[in-house]
Amino acid sequence: MRVAVFSTRPYDRQFLDLANREQRHTLTYLEQRLDASTASSAEGSNAVCAFVNDRLDAQVLEALHRLGVQLVVLRSAGFNHVDLAAAAGLGIAVGRVPEYSPHAVAEHTAALVLTLNRKIHRAYARVREGNFALDGLLGFDLHGRTVGVIGTGKIGACFAGIMAGFGCRLLAFDPHPNPACVASGVRYVGLPELLAQSDIVSLHCPLTPATRHLIDAAALAAMKPGAMLINTSRGAVVDTRAVIAALKTGTLGNLGLDVYEEEADLFFRDLSADVLHDDIFARLLTFPNVVVTGHQAFFTEDALAAIASTTMDNLDAFEREGRPAHPVSVERLA
Repeated sequence: MRVAVFSTRPYDRQFLDLANREQRHTLTYLEQRLDASTASSAEGSNAVCAFVNDRLDAQVLEALHRLGVQLVVLRSAGFNHVDLAAAAGLGIAVGRVPEYSPHAVAEHTAALVLTLNRKIHRAYARVREGNFALDGLLGFDLHGRTVGVIGTGKIGACFAGIMAGFGCRLLAFDPHPNPACVASGVRYVGLPELLAQSDIVSLHCPLTPATRHLIDAAALAAMKPGAMLINTSRGAVVDTRAVIAALKTGTLGNLGLDVYEEEADLFFRDLSADVLHDDIFARLLTFPNVVVTGHQAFFTEDALAAIASTTMDNLDAFEREGRPAHPVSVERLA
């Protein structure tokens, strides 16, 4: 198939070329993000390959349809950036990578927890400046603390297992409890109880209408005073303005983010020589008890290899059978 690959970086090319080493498909790499202004770059392709911050709304999908695009393959598990109803109406199939390496995201989540708790980010900067004072670097033992996991799919379950290894007490909230988590001693509770009892709350749920701003002002007020919040799922699960307000009052003790609800114009680019125009994001960076990484939780060799391999599987299956190996249908909106 002829595939226009949007939002590509050198590492994307490296792993996709390796997965396509037999050159079954013709891949055209495009650095620009897919949106209404760049959709025309897919001309001559019968498939597009998109990443998490590409825009695949009705307008973009209609433009792709006019160009003869029949398939969208996502290099991600999430698909909230795709108008599935519009795709179905246009006859455009959508495939995704349902899983790549849950360990990659879960381990990065644990890294954020440890960094915030033991103030590693602050200690690193101090030592480089010759400051070896310990004032302001006090942390707490993870052993015996309560960790609340919201969403216990593969990533959430993996993170729960890591925190169990530290000797933490695990609570979970998920409409569909994971039997493996139950068997390992994780206790499922309602969201209010989880928020009230947890010293650390970690988000691992997909972005849906039900989870958009799941962590809002009311949820933050219900949390244990001084608790830590970690989000490595989707940015819009958290109401950023509400989080900033909770940080200012001290209600929220620590915040670790790998995702941000307005990240599309920021992440995966080098903006070090530019002025940040997002005042909300800039405010987040002023807090000493906030650590933000640029959507890198997935970024391991193992995960990138799996993403590339599954992407090729989706292309192969569509070419062979007329549907991707891992389709996303409009029913998933329900």
